[in-house]
Amino acid sequence: MARPSQHHRNRRVGLAAAAVLSLAIVPVAAASPALATPGSAAASAAASASSASSNGKVSVGYFTQWGIYSGFYEKNLIASGAVKKLTEIDYAFSNIAPDGTCASADAWADWQKPVDAANSVDGTADTGAQSIAGNFNQLRELKKAYPNLKIVMAIGGWSESTNFSAAAATPASRAKFAQSCIDMYIKGNLPGVAPGAAAGIFDGISIDWEYPDGVGDNNPHGPQDTHNFTLLLQELRNQLDTAGRPDGKHYLLTADMPAGPENVSHIEIGAVSRILDWMNVMTFDFHGTWETTGPTNFQSNLFPSPFDPAPRATSSNPFPVNGEISTLQVVMNYLQHGATPNKIALSIPLYAHGWTGVAPGPRGDGLYQPATGVATDVVYNQVAAQPGTVHHDPITGAVYKYDPASKTFWTYDDPQSIQEKVLFIKALGLRGDMAWSMDGDTADGALVNAFGLAK
Repeated sequence: MARPSQHHRNRRVGLAAAAVLSLAIVPVAAASPALATPGSAAASAAASASSASSNGKVSVGYFTQWGIYSGFYEKNLIASGAVKKLTEIDYAFSNIAPDGTCASADAWADWQKPVDAANSVDGTADTGAQSIAGNFNQLRELKKAYPNLKIVMAIGGWSESTNFSAAAATPASRAKFAQSCIDMYIKGNLPGVAPGAAAGIFDGISIDWEYPDGVGDNNPHGPQDTHNFTLLLQELRNQLDTAGRPDGKHYLLTADMPAGPENVSHIEIGAVSRILDWMNVMTFDFHGTWETTGPTNFQSNLFPSPFDPAPRATSSNPFPVNGEISTLQVVMNYLQHGATPNKIALSIPLYAHGWTGVAPGPRGDGLYQPATGVATDVVYNQVAAQPGTVHHDPITGAVYKYDPASKTFWTYDDPQSIQEKVLFIKALGLRGDMAWSMDGDTADGALVNAFGLAK
């Protein structure tokens, strides 16, 4: 398949961005009066967030708590050059305890595990005299070496969203949750160590509730989650502003937001976007191995395709299961529901989904073909080494790999497809990008060098 020229890619992305802006309607998701009354504490907090946060581009890289067990340390971000391309590191994840408070999912990895000199950012080994070690101390060292880098604690995730619905349920539970998270991660009061030992590491909080009024990983949920999510974010914004006021510091508040229109429909997008500094919209996992027999398709395509066999939305079925979806359509949906471009950051996968038993099909590349099974997910630095031919689809901007010998099909992002997304972000005036997760990149940072907007 012929590779489109840079001029062609720029023109196509520019035309698509213009189309999005022309189709985006006036925001329809008005904030609740309790959140938007002029002169109210909520309005003051929203104004503070808007004025205190920069409208500059962001490039957020997720660093996983558990990477420390497989040999991926904060120091790797220096070796790959990633730290110079990122504006922010989101640390995954904090848990939510059954009582609705923030709690570590793994205290050993977070602040107890000694890091040896070879893997330490500053080249010195942790000692027993330190109040904290582990990832938290390495993040502190990284921030000291790169003072413009922001470090944000991400709360929740797919496996840790069980208790969000209960934590958001009442004014008291929301205040308790926010206070506990700020006490632990902003004020640095970790259990079992000296008060304030972790102060100054984290510059904010990111909420990854998967999903409000959505089952997610078999989580408790209900229709009350829709407005309670907005109220939970507002409570966090208010308490973060209070915490930062003595020192004149603006603590970041972001959220990882769903791409699927069904999940989006259960969120007050307009109100939420006005509270947050920005939203990391999870524009990946559009298709994948949960579709066990295929057809093969893209997990993070930029544009739709008329050849996509996935069901189209209709008036009688606006949210078809495993329906047609693209990054372009996701952004349009957010704009139409009240978000502004500078509150949207696109998410980029640093991993691949795959199918097995895939016939070549009429084009010989396995695209849109049925499968007999699925392949185990791999990260980019592994899929790049897999056998097969790499294809760049000129319609969707997506990349895929097909190996006719093993009949294996992979969907992922590579530097070329990411560069096209960066063009889209800039053309539309979006806030930036987020990547999950940094341990999937190559040792020389091939992907972060493509998506990093901090250049």
